[in-house]
Amino acid sequence: MFELLGAHDLDWARIELFQVDERVAPDGHSDRNLTHLLASVPSGALERIRAMPVTDPDLHAGASRYAELLPEHLDLVHLGLGPDGHTASLVPGDPVLEVADRLVATAGVYQGRERMTLTYLALAAARRVLWLVTGAEKREALAKLRAGDPSIPAGRVEASDAVLVADAEAVG
Repeated sequence: MFELLGAHDLDWARIELFQVDERVAPDGHSDRNLTHLLASVPSGALERIRAMPVTDPDLHAGASRYAELLPEHLDLVHLGLGPDGHTASLVPGDPVLEVADRLVATAGVYQGRERMTLTYLALAAARRVLWLVTGAEKREALAKLRAGDPSIPAGRVEASDAVLVADAEAVG
């Protein structure tokens, strides 16, 4: 997506890129979303990235500081969907699903890594949510998302304006 955006003449000085979630791992580690983001954005966007401070020794304080950077409303939040119905680092059974008083919180260990994530509160304040869903393994989760099924974390995301892009395998 960012490679495609790079083909357009965007005024990156007017754009800020905030992370939706991040894995706790060292800088440059392949598990970090930031590592892949840095490799895919146009060079003019590099200084516009607001990275989640997951290397901070106090993750809770880091999450609070990150929340202070967020604008009142994000213009666009890009979300994916996991086969288990997770989105961002809002994963089934994690206590972070119940956080209702903070925009950013820490999550437990999922797929071997502790995480930091935007909460439902931050996602609900977004002006638009863009869902990108690919792969047959996500078919059941996508059906639940489309139905607004709160049994999956993604089904609990409230969006006043949402766009769903899914490939044929995910749709079925």
